[in-house]
Amino acid sequence: MTTTTHGTFFVERRYDASPQRVFAAWADPAAKRAWFAEGEGWDIRSFELDFREGGRETSRFRVVGGNNPFPPETTFGNETVFDEIIENERIIFTYSMDRDGVRFSVSLAAVEFKPDNAGTVLIFTEHGAHFDMADGIKMREAGWHELLGKLDEFLNRGA
Repeated sequence: MTTTTHGTFFVERRYDASPQRVFAAWADPAAKRAWFAEGEGWDIRSFELDFREGGRETSRFRVVGGNNPFPPETTFGNETVFDEIIENERIIFTYSMDRDGVRFSVSLAAVEFKPDNAGTVLIFTEHGAHFDMADGIKMREAGWHELLGKLDEFLNRGA
């Protein structure tokens, strides 16, 4: 018998960039790939972003070392569908992830962009269903903290 665990988490983070600039880092394929897909310990096999309601984001990436908790050569996939996009305000999407071709989670996520003086408060909310051999909600939350930190670095480079 398979198991399913559910979990919800929230991440709130402030950026010293306008909501328009932070939103653009999610919407532009080259920008999103730079902070979201690229990174030490990963070999990006593919990354495609069709950023529109009903559009998709797909990626495949393989572990090649670094501080990665997964064995080398493990391959992951991400399939995202954008359900709602309100420019500079909100992105709602669903996504599933697989490890070596076996789906291990499906999530509903929302990203909100709130003006804060000259910056932005980003509120990320995710509810996930994690299946047998899944990374689990704590690891997923840690992963989003890391990704949103990489977004901050990307924005601070002035890209």
